[in-house]
Amino acid sequence: MDSFLINGPTTLSGEVDISGSKNAALPIMTACLAKPAVYRLKNVPSLRDTTTMIRLLKIIGAKVSHNNSILTIDTNNCDNPNAPYELVKTMRASFYVLGPLLSRFEYAKVSLPGGCAWGPRPIDYHLKAFEQLGAKITLRSGYIVTKGQLKANVVKFPKPSVGATGNVIMACVNLVEHVTILNAAKEPEIIDLCEFLKKTGVKFKGIGTDSLTIMGSNKEISNIIDYSIIPDRIEAGTFLIACAATGGRIILNNVNPNHLGNVLENLKKTNVMINIKNNQLEIISKNPKKSVSLSTKVYPGFPTDLQAQWTTYMSIINGDCFVEDTIYIDRFTHIPELNRLGAKIIMDENKARISGVKKLFGAHVMSTDIRASASLIIASMCADGESSLSRIYHIDRGYENIELKLTKIGASIKRISS
Repeated sequence: MDSFLINGPTTLSGEVDISGSKNAALPIMTACLAKPAVYRLKNVPSLRDTTTMIRLLKIIGAKVSHNNSILTIDTNNCDNPNAPYELVKTMRASFYVLGPLLSRFEYAKVSLPGGCAWGPRPIDYHLKAFEQLGAKITLRSGYIVTKGQLKANVVKFPKPSVGATGNVIMACVNLVEHVTILNAAKEPEIIDLCEFLKKTGVKFKGIGTDSLTIMGSNKEISNIIDYSIIPDRIEAGTFLIACAATGGRIILNNVNPNHLGNVLENLKKTNVMINIKNNQLEIISKNPKKSVSLSTKVYPGFPTDLQAQWTTYMSIINGDCFVEDTIYIDRFTHIPELNRLGAKIIMDENKARISGVKKLFGAHVMSTDIRASASLIIASMCADGESSLSRIYHIDRGYENIELKLTKIGASIKRISS
């Protein structure tokens, strides 16, 4: 099992090219299943999760080729609307195939999902929405079986859900009737999915709002569909927070600053400088820093996927603050590991109460999920001495070549293969 050896403290300096968004690429890859065609997706990151999704698409019958950041998916001969446990258990995003398979085949058999081992992330919203649209759903031996021809309706989620919103959108691709989602998610990744599906003939009203109306199209696609995935705002945010925590100055290329508004606002409050120029972001970290309390919220609020990284940053700033996660209340498995490095953090239900320390010290720590892994890398770069980070297969799921990118801007990080 691979691990990272990280020596700190370090100061980051240089330029980083941000990869395409994992959380946008995965649903768009599954959306290709809804209509038989050839799709050419650009700016697709090479990750453990995208590789897993490619394997799943092939099982369903798609032909897939990956050349650098371009992914070509031919779904003309898909004939197996099944997603097996062996793949779905490793990545919750595999559950995204349910909507497009139901749309195309009026049948889908998908294993109950797995993925990161934290927090209650129920699939109830997905299933209740499909039932409202006319599907019949049964649970058999750990598999969700959906059948039926969908019909128009209004679906109202109790609260916004990115996964459920995306799945319902994809289920409606071939439905030539209006479906409206109330309390729809507004994240950039949902907007990207809608923009992609517009190229297949699907029409939308209210993209980027919490009231989204979809009308599908049953017309065949005759040409290759080309589409470029948006930049990864979570990777960009991770590098921004890393630079803020370790000091220095970096420039991020291939970013959309509009997707990072709340993150940039909070970084400025800590006394770092942010400069924006087109698709570039420059961050200059200077002292003294100010601690800033925050709560994660649905977009455009502070992302839950940056909560762990922000917690690390606050742990080395003088003063007391809190970081609350209102999205996933159990997403704090990084706290014991940060405390092993010398942080002083106490949990109060879904709120981390942080007393900043002057120094962290190298230690053996363990990854528990994708974003916790990123937070521990940042902490290790801030710490005095050598740290080893185990179970880094988690971070390989969500960050493309992270050790190479960090090394390029001055980090001392080395992958050790066992």
